[in-house]
Amino acid sequence: MIVKLIDYLRDRLKTVIRICYGVLALLVLYDIFFVDKHSAHLAIEKVPGFWAIFGFIACVLIIILSKWYGHVKWFGSDFRVMSPEDFYDD
Repeated sequence: MIVKLIDYLRDRLKTVIRICYGVLALLVLYDIFFVDKHSAHLAIEKVPGFWAIFGFIACVLIIILSKWYGHVKWFGSDFRVMSPEDFYDD
């Protein structure tokens, strides 16, 4: 059942992407027009769509830092979190 759903969505990838963009746009519009900003603690929280932009930037930074962390060599050795597949082979 789930495989059929995944295949169905994969065959219509452009439509799925457009729907996702539409949902994101609706969420930002909801934030702009309907979320109460009177009780904001900081002035920047009153900027329309601030938390959507903040969340997107935070997500991108988490991905970039995770990729860097996986490829960094620790303490000058060959040990990495993402070691090559033949790391333990002789």
